Amino acid sequence: MVPLRHLWPPSCGASCPPCSSRFVNPIKLHRVLPAVRLEASAVAAMPGDNAVTTRPVLLFRQLFEKESSTYTYLVADTAHPDRPAVLVDPVDRTADRDASLVKELGLKLLYVMNTHVHADHITGTGLLKTKVPGVKSIISKASGARADVLVDAGEKIFIGNLFLEVRPTPGHTKGCVTYVTGEGLEQPHPRMAFTGDALLIRGCGRTDFQGGDAAQLYNSVHSQIFTLPLDTLLYPAHDYRGQTVTTVGEELQYNPRLTKDEESFKAIMANLGLPYPKMIDAAVPANMVCGLHEVLQSSRV
Repeated sequence: MVPLRHLWPPSCGASCPPCSSRFVNPIKLHRVLPAVRLEASAVAAMPGDNAVTTRPVLLFRQLFEKESSTYTYLVADTAHPDRPAVLVDPVDRTADRDASLVKELGLKLLYVMNTHVHADHITGTGLLKTKVPGVKSIISKASGARADVLVDAGEKIFIGNLFLEVRPTPGHTKGCVTYVTGEGLEQPHPRMAFTGDALLIRGCGRTDFQGGDAAQLYNSVHSQIFTLPLDTLLYPAHDYRGQTVTTVGEELQYNPRLTKDEESFKAIMANLGLPYPKMIDAAVPANMVCGLHEVLQSSRV
């Protein structure tokens, strides 16, 4: 079942509400998607509801998979009676670790989410669905991949009384999104953004495969990530130099690629000379189906 979600109109450029802070009256643009049934653990009470909300308490863990240098993120609301949680960008090799941690911490895993269709590892979403009853997978609709829930720009994914906003950040791949913690007194401060491969610490994802586009990536990062508050904590899907987190302010000042003008950025990206990703031929087909490509193939034999 799909949770209650708030939807902005789809992003179409830097002048749209999701792309800029320069909007006049967001209340008029705000609407609620219809839902047949709502899971209480996944939905925060809306203004005017009779339900009493509890001030959320964030539980956050940054986990690491060494073969692909991938970060997986655990986000939970431990003040909510159900202790709901999500995992962002899990890896198949560490699915057992992630499921064990969720159990140890007494959390109810609602969603396993990908920021995009990865090319350097196989996602753990499919395996985690077999290990944790009731969990659902999430990926962007623009990715063209399969998942239980396909999200669009501006939708909100509730984790108890916390929520993540979906921001479109294509360019590394056509379906990349960034998940951003919400605004509001009861949401985490500073805000947090899970940027996938769109923005790395002092770098960014490559743009030479999977529908990548350097100009699109440049504009995505500048309109969807760099417009967040300067103290927003940025958590990438990878790091290869032992760094764990950065901020909007740091990247605006120190990112050697994205501090350049657009034409200079495009020239840099066109001349990276990176090798063909060694996992891409296995990872992409698997990640189009929650990482269970081999299972699906064998079931058809």
